[in-house]
Amino acid sequence: MDRILSADSTPIACRRRGEGPPLVLVGGALGTAATDAPLAALLAPRFTVVTYDRRGRGASGDAGGGEVRREIEDLSAVVRAVGPGASVFGMSSGGALALEAAAAGLPVELLAVYEPPYTPGASGLRFKARCTERLHRLLAAGDRAGAVELFLTAAGVDPATVARMRRAPLWPGLEALAHTLVYDDAVLGDGAVPAERFAAVTARTLVVCGGFSSARARASTRTLAEALPRARHRTLTGQMREVAPQVLAPVLADFFARDAYVRQAS
Repeated sequence: MDRILSADSTPIACRRRGEGPPLVLVGGALGTAATDAPLAALLAPRFTVVTYDRRGRGASGDAGGGEVRREIEDLSAVVRAVGPGASVFGMSSGGALALEAAAAGLPVELLAVYEPPYTPGASGLRFKARCTERLHRLLAAGDRAGAVELFLTAAGVDPATVARMRRAPLWPGLEALAHTLVYDDAVLGDGAVPAERFAAVTARTLVVCGGFSSARARASTRTLAEALPRARHRTLTGQMREVAPQVLAPVLADFFARDAYVRQAS
């Protein structure tokens, strides 16, 4: 993997695959560049795909913690390293980070996100506030396993599945990333879609959700699409929060390739 330096000199590890227009993938909670590898491999025949370890994960550093502005700087550094004309796709909370970066002036013209986990509405905001408070309390007590379990259950994973995961070989790797859940929590703010801030996003944006995802997730993506000046919404039939890469990849390839062509022709 290559390493680039963010604005505060934190090293950010990234990997390139394929040839074609540059496309940066931004992973979600408890993910690394390796998590995005299956999707990257499917997109690589048409794009130069860049995956990276977000701050505090994998081979990247963690100086200065995970303030949202620092993660925006990290993504900006990756986009600059890729070169002009890069597009961005963000998965889950990585989508929220990509949107925050675009609102802050990230020079990207094409952007796609899959189910950024906003929780708009009074009950959703209360739910987010409770989760944030408990997450900080668990991590302050050193209960990394509890923090991971909180994230999984809040994301809709049933307790029996969580119990099986705790006995699986992947669990220690999830615990190793538990501290970064605070970073993902921070990028979502209070859980509301920040419509006023996102009005500044000039990128043509595709907002995607799964047809079998929760009603709350589907509704929040529509609210998000309505808040973005140049967005369209798409639902992937039969998909859920854990979307199949082989279903998502053709949708992204069509959007980025076709919209890039329109952009160049205009």
